[in-house]
Amino acid sequence: MAPGIMPLSCCRAVPKGDGAKKPASETMPDQRWKLQVFYLCFYGFMTQIRPGESFITPYLLGTDKNFTKAEVTNMITPVLSYSYMAVLVPIFLLTDYLRYKPVLVLQSLSHISIWLLLVLGTSVLAMQLMEFFYGITMAARIAYSSYIFSLVAPSRYQRMASYSRSAVLLGVFTSSVLGQLCVSLGGVRFLTLNYVSLGFVSFGLILTLFLERPRRSLFFNRPRGAGDATVPTELERISGGHGGGGTRGWRDMVLCRMLRELGALARQPQLRLWSLWWVFNSAGYYLVLYYAHILWNEISPTTDNRRVYNGGVDAASTLLGAIASFAAGYVKIRWTLWSELVIGVVTAFQAGLLLLMNSTTNIWMCYVAYILFRGSHQFLVPIAIFQIATSLSKELCALVFGVNTFFATVLKTIITIIVADKGGLGLSVHPQFYVYFGYFALLAVVYLLAAIGVGVQHSHRRQPVELALAKEPCQAPVEIPAQEKSPEAGTMRA
Repeated sequence: MAPGIMPLSCCRAVPKGDGAKKPASETMPDQRWKLQVFYLCFYGFMTQIRPGESFITPYLLGTDKNFTKAEVTNMITPVLSYSYMAVLVPIFLLTDYLRYKPVLVLQSLSHISIWLLLVLGTSVLAMQLMEFFYGITMAARIAYSSYIFSLVAPSRYQRMASYSRSAVLLGVFTSSVLGQLCVSLGGVRFLTLNYVSLGFVSFGLILTLFLERPRRSLFFNRPRGAGDATVPTELERISGGHGGGGTRGWRDMVLCRMLRELGALARQPQLRLWSLWWVFNSAGYYLVLYYAHILWNEISPTTDNRRVYNGGVDAASTLLGAIASFAAGYVKIRWTLWSELVIGVVTAFQAGLLLLMNSTTNIWMCYVAYILFRGSHQFLVPIAIFQIATSLSKELCALVFGVNTFFATVLKTIITIIVADKGGLGLSVHPQFYVYFGYFALLAVVYLLAAIGVGVQHSHRRQPVELALAKEPCQAPVEIPAQEKSPEAGTMRA
């Protein structure tokens, strides 16, 4: 899945009472709803058009900026993880409290700051500040993901999620292809490409200003209007339905109550398993994405921009990820039995790809391994979304994914401090990828051992049933009165 889309579409909506009036979004004129969908999708598409994004690392290492690999690897790139972790929770809360649009404006301003610093900055400190703003833009992606669900009725959630996700993926793909064509066929310099990206993100800020600001949000802005008067919110249901205490009471206590609710939900095996997968695998996945471009420059250093294919690889991996996500929706197996095995096999495959990426001297082999690595992760993302979110309301769904993302970010930051940061081990990119290989290999072993345990438990549960069925024909026959015999009884016996 693309990082910019929070998977809320799988969450069940709170059912309406029989006498409840439809909300305004349900009765919105069809033409206005279509225009709203079109503008949101156009906005999501255009804000992804940043053709210089795939070439930031070679730009920093090239003659335009001339930073060393050690500076980029151990001093500049780690700031992204620190920034993301620092702003994730505040932005998560402000997104809902401020009703999305102000955070989207902040994201656009941060995008502009990134490319201004890339164009004008010359010091390590300026590039670290650039990574700080990059962390803000990543954390603010939740605003767009949640925003689309606040403007439409629950009956339209699934279509809105599909449209918006498709628009974002198409934007990322178009941006990567555009950047690669400019570099390889047009001979455009990386600096010029960054000026083009600055123009696109400035246009994105203009689009943001024309977004409609919702009147309601998931947690802090739930007006009890005419359309929602008989619909209990998740906050009221968690607090036991005592809405008489006033708005201030649940604002003060809701997060604590919802966290206790999450503690109860954590006892569900499938939700716990896939949440742990989200935390541990996402942390490793994004570390690989952060440092893959540095690895490519290490394997195939070149001063000829036409031979840098980062944009094409990003486009191919995005396309494969979209195909894998789509295909995952058609996998029909008994997940309570096979989840651990599927996760273990995919994680072991990813570990093998990381070893191949780090040991090969053929840049094309490294590209292919990277594309497959991203595709295999995106294959499991929609499955995790479904397993986690199908039994949750919108509020709890948003909170579960927010908590999972936070813990993944904390883990990613800890690994960065130990492995990559100059204050820690300060490893170069090749030793780092050996660490990431060991990390995924360890996860694969744990998942496969868990799969064996599940298989043993399942076989033990089946043995008494099979023994009972095996002994049943040896029992003395029981006379059944003629009036009690029926074809259904014979079928059940067989």
